[in-house]
Amino acid sequence: MRTLEVKRQLDSDDLEAVRKLLEVAERADGHQAVDEHRWLDMAQGGRKSFAGLVAWESGHHHPVGYTQVSRGHRSWALDMVIDPHHRLHAASIGPEMLRAAIEVIAVEGGGHVHLWVFQPTPIHDEMAAAIGLRQGRDLLQMRRSLPIEADAPDLALRPFRPGEDEQRWLEVNNRAFEWHPEQGGWDSATLGERLREPWFDPEGFLLHERDGRLAGFCWMKVHPDHHPPLGELYVVAVDPDFQGLGLGRALVVAGLHWLKSQRGLDATMLYVDAAHQRAVGLYQSLGFSVDHLDRAYVGDVAARSDAGHAYGRPHGKGEDGRYQGEEDLSAHGAHERTAGEAPDGHPHQHGGEHGDGQ
Repeated sequence: MRTLEVKRQLDSDDLEAVRKLLEVAERADGHQAVDEHRWLDMAQGGRKSFAGLVAWESGHHHPVGYTQVSRGHRSWALDMVIDPHHRLHAASIGPEMLRAAIEVIAVEGGGHVHLWVFQPTPIHDEMAAAIGLRQGRDLLQMRRSLPIEADAPDLALRPFRPGEDEQRWLEVNNRAFEWHPEQGGWDSATLGERLREPWFDPEGFLLHERDGRLAGFCWMKVHPDHHPPLGELYVVAVDPDFQGLGLGRALVVAGLHWLKSQRGLDATMLYVDAAHQRAVGLYQSLGFSVDHLDRAYVGDVAARSDAGHAYGRPHGKGEDGRYQGEEDLSAHGAHERTAGEAPDGHPHQHGGEHGDGQ
């Protein structure tokens, strides 16, 4: 029998069990199992943390699956991982966890939902369809070798100064990503969590200033556990007031030069929306090619009323195959998606104008 624990905050035992599950899945799949930003928010109790759903199977002392529900800037995000040794039953484990996650969202007022899947398969398409989600946007991970052939731009850059630059960086980031449900709306606590991560290197967080203002930045990351070590253009953005000046391209090129000259890396990667042909074209012109595709499945969840819903209570599988809480949830009302809302929550985005080569 499978049971599902729905928790607003994971305790130390839960965190350890889920961490081990994520590590096993990452070793098997060759990529992270849950989005890094959202996992940090859950593990550290960040602003987007909302609920973790841990699936257990009788006779096993480890979770067989985990689904995370995160409240984004304008929508909800779902992340799901199934233990590699239990994927023969993925077609039942996955939808069961996802249905329970959808109920959590419905009880909290409903809204627009996206489920991100790394390197999706037809099975993921089927699981998403089973809970009423449709294929949304595809995100490309693009890679290239280093060094880059283009000359380093004549661009004044300096490293981020912790303790001094937080507020002005937050203002530019939130302006550039105003549309983005996860990268937008950051506050000091959210940024502080990232700055305390072991991988953070202020030397690789380059700022460009003009007229006494922060005009743009290129934040880079190094993955030392990748073989060989891999660089990443983590976040690149241009303040809306400075778009149209060619800063986007210049910041990318500057970042690529930094990764090679200062960290000696031979390869790097970034993420870009597959539908954003202008951006894809820019990165292809800089020598990037597609490594793999990630996909967002999207949908809208109607609100439900259930004042008695209690997080942390194990849920058993009912006769109809759905996980039940203390009482059945009745629908009332519907959510209307905000005009112009981005249908995703993937954090690895570049703000401002992708391919700003003017």
